[in-house]
Amino acid sequence: MEQQVDLLVIGAGAAGMSAALFAKMNGLNVLLCEKAEQVGGTTATSGGTIWAPGSHLSVKAGVPDDIEQARIFLKSVVGERGGEAMRDAFLDSSPKMIRDLDEKTTVKLNACLAHPDYVKNQPGEAFGGRALAPAEFDGSLLGSDFKYVRPPRPEFMGLGGMMVNRNELNALLNPFSSGTNFMTTMKVVLPYFLSRLRYPRGTRLVMGNALVGSLFYNLKQQHVPVWLDAPLQSLIYENGKVIGAKINRNNQEIIVKAAKGVVLATGGVGWNAKLREKLFPKGLTSDSLSPTSNTGDGLSLAHRVGAKIDQSVDSSVLYFPCSIHTHKNGYKAIWPHIILDRGKPGVIAVNADGKRFVNESDSYHDFCMAQIQSNQGKEKIVSYLICDETAIQKYGLGFVLPGAKKLNYFLREKYLFSANTLEDLANKVGIQATALNQTVQHFNQLVEQGEDRDFGKGSGVMNRFNGDPDVTPNPCLGKLLKAPFYALPVIPMDCASSGGLAGDEFGRVLDENNQVIQGLFACGNDLSSIFKGTYPGPGTTLGPGMVFAWRIAQFAAGKLKDHSNNHSHEKLLEKTHLSIFQNSTQEQKTA
Repeated sequence: MEQQVDLLVIGAGAAGMSAALFAKMNGLNVLLCEKAEQVGGTTATSGGTIWAPGSHLSVKAGVPDDIEQARIFLKSVVGERGGEAMRDAFLDSSPKMIRDLDEKTTVKLNACLAHPDYVKNQPGEAFGGRALAPAEFDGSLLGSDFKYVRPPRPEFMGLGGMMVNRNELNALLNPFSSGTNFMTTMKVVLPYFLSRLRYPRGTRLVMGNALVGSLFYNLKQQHVPVWLDAPLQSLIYENGKVIGAKINRNNQEIIVKAAKGVVLATGGVGWNAKLREKLFPKGLTSDSLSPTSNTGDGLSLAHRVGAKIDQSVDSSVLYFPCSIHTHKNGYKAIWPHIILDRGKPGVIAVNADGKRFVNESDSYHDFCMAQIQSNQGKEKIVSYLICDETAIQKYGLGFVLPGAKKLNYFLREKYLFSANTLEDLANKVGIQATALNQTVQHFNQLVEQGEDRDFGKGSGVMNRFNGDPDVTPNPCLGKLLKAPFYALPVIPMDCASSGGLAGDEFGRVLDENNQVIQGLFACGNDLSSIFKGTYPGPGTTLGPGMVFAWRIAQFAAGKLKDHSNNHSHEKLLEKTHLSIFQNSTQEQKTA
């Protein structure tokens, strides 16, 4: 069987769905194929934030963002690692992509008034406006197709299927503490129970699930065919060009010819053991936060036709520090320690040697980079979050939510450990006891001084944003005094891959000689990080993923031109004119 389209897109995460949607909006005949039985990929289980500098939405929200300030910020963060052309293309197209999304689709985003960039104390950094969050989406608009939207991880849904925004969590944990909390709880819970009369989970979608749901809805409105359970088998490569792909659908191999090209957006490395061994540092868990259907197909199959996997990145992995609770049925519930506990007063992180190794309130990626570096050479990379009774009651720790909800259960499950003295706690979990005691005593002295002179916890805007505003003078510092004390093992896990296919500013994949492979594009995690493995801010993967999806669609539709040959011709003319001018001047001087 054979099909003919203009553009074939492989992978239905945010990047792939955006590429298909923008291509259709540009008049192209598009087919979107997804390996899994549901759309969404990693995006569906993420926070859904998009890092998109200079958008009109930031102006509309009263926190205008400036492209040139973003350029200065990125120059400071990325340094001399290269990739300027890719980042310039991203900065140029970011506002245009957001405007098209806002004005030509029903995908709605809101500029965050307060969501700071992740690398602190840099020129050009933004406190708000640069990060965009998906607006709530009503999944019932999809009707029976709602079942094709990948749900969040079960541990992040309440009451068996209810999604909750971060700013609603405190109200739902304490519904009767105030009238506002009660009203917020009713506003969330009542619609949930009504939706469960018709659907297997709540239809009020937020964060990454809202982004996925709204993109899927717009694809349906634009009549873009979406093939589910349709994995990519191979790319069709003839005479130096990718002309299509072989897709497995309903146990049949279908050849799809693509006149404008094939777009790979399959999610990066994921669970692919060979790629993980090649690109990831030793000591990481073999588990991934990606869906199990993500097995690195885009990278592997592109490599077979000569594509280059770019390893010139600071890190081939973008990380979350995670704690794992294994259920009796074997299911691993994973808690990413992003904002709720690490940066709070009275919480520190130590390695098995009992010593701190990091600013605990830095970004999750930077936390893990320090964790990996300080555990280099070890068979398993693991660290421990340490806190006291005061901190765990007020802020929680991982699955133990504020108010120490289900504390005893997680102690019995050995997810969390406690003891009445630091020495006993250290011996229980395998930490050097004398060193831990000294570390905590020294840290308490730093708290008295109001400044973490060792690692700078609470020293930047982003640090303080994730602290406790009621604690002064440093909202991230608090003593560890009140027994019992607690320890929670955390490990670095890949939230996304950063080392992907080498590409150019149009999303075209390059070969080992850095030449364009005609007809082959990549975006999302399949395309190597334009930030060279650094993690500038919230939405570092989704922002570039959607912007390059837009650029690929524009290029395929003939609306973005590659002027590289023209530039070479112009430079040759300039050189010729300069030579003529110099010769003429020399002749005049001689005369």
